[in-house]
Amino acid sequence: MKRNMTEGSVMKNLIFFSLPYLMSCFLQTFYGLADLFITGQFNGSEAITAVSVGSQLTHMLTVVVVGLAMGATVTLGHSVGAGKPRESARCIGNTVVLFAVFSCALTLILLLARGGIIQVLKVPEEAVSQTRDYITVCFIGIPCITAYNVISSVFRGLGDSRSPMIFVFAAGVINVILDYVLIGPMGMGAFGAALATVISQACSVLFALAALKRMNIGISLSRNDFLPDKRMMMRILKVGFPIALQDGLIQISFLVITTIANSRGVTIAAAVGIVEKIISFLFLVPSAMLSTISAIAAQNDGAGKPDRARAVLRYGLIICVVYGIIVSVIVQFAADQIVWLFSREDAETVYYGGQYFRAYAFDTIFAGIHFCFSGYFCAYRKAILSFIHNIASIVLVRIPGAWLAAVLWPATLYPMGLAAPLGSLLSALICIFAFYYYKRKGAFE
Repeated sequence: MKRNMTEGSVMKNLIFFSLPYLMSCFLQTFYGLADLFITGQFNGSEAITAVSVGSQLTHMLTVVVVGLAMGATVTLGHSVGAGKPRESARCIGNTVVLFAVFSCALTLILLLARGGIIQVLKVPEEAVSQTRDYITVCFIGIPCITAYNVISSVFRGLGDSRSPMIFVFAAGVINVILDYVLIGPMGMGAFGAALATVISQACSVLFALAALKRMNIGISLSRNDFLPDKRMMMRILKVGFPIALQDGLIQISFLVITTIANSRGVTIAAAVGIVEKIISFLFLVPSAMLSTISAIAAQNDGAGKPDRARAVLRYGLIICVVYGIIVSVIVQFAADQIVWLFSREDAETVYYGGQYFRAYAFDTIFAGIHFCFSGYFCAYRKAILSFIHNIASIVLVRIPGAWLAAVLWPATLYPMGLAAPLGSLLSALICIFAFYYYKRKGAFE
């Protein structure tokens, strides 16, 4: 179902689009959280470390796919806003072809690189076997991850964020049921957690394809739309590639930090892994705002309504900053209790995890700011700006900050947790400068 977001209340469009998208992101992240939570109820630090490292790798792959698919969302949004159905059809067809090739190539490469990945991440010896099992299954499931996110990007480009939410909700229920069965009674550990995730993702793809076949999206597709169109693919990649690259590098920075933690032993590795997974959950609101702003602003830019696009950015910033402040305050008082939910039998893991979480929580404020600006820049095909500010953050602050904190303060994880929010603060400042600079040049008109 196609939704026109170039008319009516800007705030209403923002809320009606972002809430279903937020729920979809929550349910996808819930896969990893459910894996980690249920694994912690039946297994020790070795399995927890395997699932936390493996699910972090899977999450990295997912955000790269989502970032690349953002090119399809924005390109489709522009053509829908401009009222060009044939261009919309070519966009959808070329998106399918592009991502089919991408997912097959990525699956093969990662399966061949499993051993090297584990070595680079310095996974503790006790957790190596289960980590290998987890990532093997998840890498095989990459086509499912890609297919779901591509179909979802098409729906969102049409202004429909509700349908993807329904698909992934059904899959989330399947995931939790399978987790309890495979990890609990069947005792399959990390392998069972990964298998439950992949099966549930495959189900979400089947649900999405069935719905797409039945729904009237208002666009007629022909065989010619699936023929490679160099111009269309370049438009998709011009937006999607910088976002995918920046998101991939951000996730690599997280993996580098995980590697630093892994080198300090299985307890620290488990503590950092748990907090990283919780943070990925807390980042759902900023992530939802990024995609919401890009989709709505793209339609309004295509329709020649820049004032509405800027209003979307403004409201998104207000929502994200307020949300980040609330989360940061709550975590200062409840960090240990939240980490304890994932590791009830290991007091040392809870202790270190609480330290890391209290510092890291401030990132929800600053990340929300640069996420909103990134969505806006994408809508105006200036995704390179998002790439620049994230690279600066990673190279200048996140990685060196985490390493320096581990060296100077080995007895605590609090300083190491500050590396991420300080990196996001730099990103936010660069975004604000870039926005006003390009606005004065008339680039957002």
